[in-house]
Amino acid sequence: MVVEHNPFAKRYRKGMKRIALVYPNRYVGGITNLGLQYIYARINESDAICERFYADVFDGLRSIESATPLSEFDVALFSLQYETDYFKAVEILKRSGFKGLKIAGGPCVMENPQPLMDYFHAFFIGEVEGYVEELIHAKNAEELSGIPGVFTGREEKVKRVYAKLDRHIEKEIIGEGAYGRCFLLEIGRGCVRRCRFCIVRQIYFPPRWRKKEMLPEIGEEKVAIIAPSPSDHPQFKEILQHYVEQGKEVSPSSVRADTLDEELADLLKKAGVKTLTIAPETASDKLQEVINKGIGDEEVMRAAELASTRFEKVKLYYMVGLPGESFEDVKAILEQALRVKKLVGKVEISVNPLVPKPHTPLQWMGFGGEEELREGISHLKKKLEYLRREARRAGIGADVSGFKEFAIQTILSRGDREVAEMLEGASYRKFEKYLKPINPDSPLPWDFIDHGYRKSTLLKEYDKIKKIL
Repeated sequence: MVVEHNPFAKRYRKGMKRIALVYPNRYVGGITNLGLQYIYARINESDAICERFYADVFDGLRSIESATPLSEFDVALFSLQYETDYFKAVEILKRSGFKGLKIAGGPCVMENPQPLMDYFHAFFIGEVEGYVEELIHAKNAEELSGIPGVFTGREEKVKRVYAKLDRHIEKEIIGEGAYGRCFLLEIGRGCVRRCRFCIVRQIYFPPRWRKKEMLPEIGEEKVAIIAPSPSDHPQFKEILQHYVEQGKEVSPSSVRADTLDEELADLLKKAGVKTLTIAPETASDKLQEVINKGIGDEEVMRAAELASTRFEKVKLYYMVGLPGESFEDVKAILEQALRVKKLVGKVEISVNPLVPKPHTPLQWMGFGGEEELREGISHLKKKLEYLRREARRAGIGADVSGFKEFAIQTILSRGDREVAEMLEGASYRKFEKYLKPINPDSPLPWDFIDHGYRKSTLLKEYDKIKKIL
């Protein structure tokens, strides 16, 4: 039973257009998605009615508000945040018997919608603010085709749309999400950094901040601050201080180690933060240069020192399978975590294989980080198992992912229309060509999307990586 406060709930009246907002993953993730919050509020302020669907509530087949079957709705808007959500999305569409207009959006759609072309009438490439009513009132794919940001397969190119960040929404659905029961506060969108592995800079460019005066007064006791890199906000400390003075518990999504100083650490402690979360991604100086993250060992240890007297735990995020990565580079992850543990006491690491994402300088790299795929996967498995085993021995909490899930993510993010067979039960091994390095002269399945950058810019960054290696 889901318990939540919903200020936008609306009763269906005959003649209303019914819109289903489908998040094909768990409720705790969906309720913390501010884009979905905005869409839901906007539709229910119009002459239509919107109800939500989550994978773990009625198996995604009936709405959370009224338990109405998906098949009774006119339009289904799917939000795809992770490539592995495609499987549940397709299952929901098939089992529900939904016959209405099917539209997908979200970051996965913005990177490459090709694997989903057989399942949706249209895809929205960009940020939907300003286009919600046009989308829901379209009668068919032909009418959708003229809306900015919409790709139906008829268009040769589609230009990604982005929104100006105005005043923050004043009301939200409050439920038990990934941050607990809290108000979600988006202070920025896009990223000012140039990490070579990350897709955020390209698909949410230009970076935008909400000024402190654009943020609302909040009734909830807890505030979750949302942005790709919250501590890069020029007024981050002022925003924290404002809500701390109001007696709020404040939880930022993460903090860059190189932005943490004594003043910020003290503010975070006053805000009720118990765990400091930082993402070095790698403990190797050479690989830091490769990925252009800019968080070296010195910054990590400085953050650990500041955390030692203020927080109960430090959580460190890493990736393996980076180009040019040796086993010594992987051992350095454990060594760094052990040195942090000496200062803080309680340390957790989260380790994922790198997915060479579209629209990044690493998009031409092979999965596993090596030229020969079989060798790369074999080494990747050994690296993951080493970290899993040795972290346990060292008393370090470790969430170390398996390689298969991330191989599937890579295929679905870099694949063409043919990889849809995986969503019908075909083995990922059939499409291992999408795990291999890509010739920079070859056309890419996502070339039809205009995110506002030049491909030549990514190629220059790719060449820099090769020179480092």
